[in-house]
Amino acid sequence: MDLGIKGKSAIVCAASKGLGRACARSLAREGVSVTICARGEDALRATADEIRTMFGVRVDAVVADVATPEGRAKLLAACPQPDILVNNAGGPPPGDFRQWTRDDWIKALDANMLTAIELIKATVDAMAERGFGRVVNITSGAVKAPIDVLGLSNGARSGLTGFIAGLARQPRLASRNVTLNNLLPGVFDTDRLQSGLKIQSSKTGKSIQEVSEARRATVPAGRFGTAEEFGEVCAFLCSAQAGYLTGQNILLDGGAYPGTF
Repeated sequence: MDLGIKGKSAIVCAASKGLGRACARSLAREGVSVTICARGEDALRATADEIRTMFGVRVDAVVADVATPEGRAKLLAACPQPDILVNNAGGPPPGDFRQWTRDDWIKALDANMLTAIELIKATVDAMAERGFGRVVNITSGAVKAPIDVLGLSNGARSGLTGFIAGLARQPRLASRNVTLNNLLPGVFDTDRLQSGLKIQSSKTGKSIQEVSEARRATVPAGRFGTAEEFGEVCAFLCSAQAGYLTGQNILLDGGAYPGTF
């Protein structure tokens, strides 16, 4: 299906690896020029080269930490008026809330809530003026089913979710073909997952295969998600066909969430 976004431009944050990279690839396949950013230069440049070679679209790579004002300014200088914005950031570390300081909370809020809001603020009104805009925030399945040791993430991402729920329903955006949605990943086979499995293996003395199988067993689909299928869902949310879909939280978790709503 032609998603109707050929010739559009997109910013995709944290796109050198994993889910962000997959989103950039899926958009590029549709003919979208992409500006990608990450802190690690080598992986970012490699991803940019790969996308250019595979899809023949313009790809700008910006080495920046978008959790900082300087990083956001650098990113927006490279793509000041995107038609599509994909917000993404790695989650804060797990732990016990009794051990977290104010600085820990501020860092989590900056990365997983306030950065997305600042980028939206910088781009969404121009989208409305042009009559097209898509914002996709990559959050977490933990927004719907909180995980106790991920309190920093639960708090920061839930704050962003509440903000988006109100903003998406503003008539000045919704009536001008600007949509804002959140995409909530469950367990996906990424470098982050593999790193976590290794840590769990070392702590429990079980093999990585045993730990991996136990984690996989918690997913009704019987497998981990792939970054590619995540990217495809993101691309659809950015499509012309998805113009009536806004203010929603799309959970992509292989059926792991046990609730009805």
